Amino acid sequence: MANWLSLLKKGNTSSATAALGNTGLAVIKAFAASVSGSGTMFASAMHSVADAVNQGFVFVGSVLAERRPTRRFPDGFGRVINIFCMIAVIVVTVMAYETVHKGIKLLEHPEESSRFWLNFAVLLAAVAIDGSILLKATKEILKETRTSARGLMKFPVAFRNAGRAAPPTRLVFYEDIVATLGALFALVAIVCAQFLGLLIVDGIATILIGLLMVFVAFKVGYDNMVGLIGVAAPRDVEDRIVQAITSDPDVTDINQLRIIQEGRNYHVDAFVELRGGLTLTEASTIRLRLRDKLYTDPDISDVAIGILEDNGIDTWQMRNDKVT
Repeated sequence: MANWLSLLKKGNTSSATAALGNTGLAVIKAFAASVSGSGTMFASAMHSVADAVNQGFVFVGSVLAERRPTRRFPDGFGRVINIFCMIAVIVVTVMAYETVHKGIKLLEHPEESSRFWLNFAVLLAAVAIDGSILLKATKEILKETRTSARGLMKFPVAFRNAGRAAPPTRLVFYEDIVATLGALFALVAIVCAQFLGLLIVDGIATILIGLLMVFVAFKVGYDNMVGLIGVAAPRDVEDRIVQAITSDPDVTDINQLRIIQEGRNYHVDAFVELRGGLTLTEASTIRLRLRDKLYTDPDISDVAIGILEDNGIDTWQMRNDKVT
């Protein structure tokens, strides 16, 4: 039990917060949609249901992904989170279809909704709650990717670096962009319907929300498919690891280096060349020193280092020259 409690504490906080927030929003929006008959409120409620289910799944996946490697699964459970995110993609896709279908029906047969102020208050609360969740996810991305920004620049910087963040944080970030925009679209739709008599805007906004959900499903699905296959670390992560290795005074070159991303962690597999004239004991001590040094990086979960004697060829520089 204590082990599971410690794993729960390591679970992705963004997804847990978002799951709780969207559960409350889904209940409120569903009630408002049922009493008012608003199509955009229905679409927004569907989106909140999808978000709550997805982010609940993703939180569970992030907890399971923190389990330590076992004899049967020596590489650990980092990719479990990608599987849970793929399940979330299926949920989003189904909800997106239902939402677009509802929007098309509203375009063909516009319906006048009631309880304007109830809908307005609920959607205003949705913008505030989803916006705060989006802000939290933005900060998490900046923290996980070790980037910094101030003020209004936080969001564009986080969006640019979202692909390097942990899968659950990335999912929450994309979904709450859509959730916040969807609530704003719904607000515009009910205002237009109430004060301008443009009932068709209800259907248009519903379809737009559904299409935004399709975008999220595609983007998150692609990112996690890549994660399941196994993706190389970003260049800045590779540069950081290369610097940590080559800064050792006994290392002369990197013969081979492979860094694979597993969830939010990295597996490092390297062969390094050491200066000549070392005894086997000295070389083994250096290897252990390098391994321990890399383990000080909180993003690295697994390190395998082989050692070779310097062959006089700058292998790592030659490889970089070919790449560039």
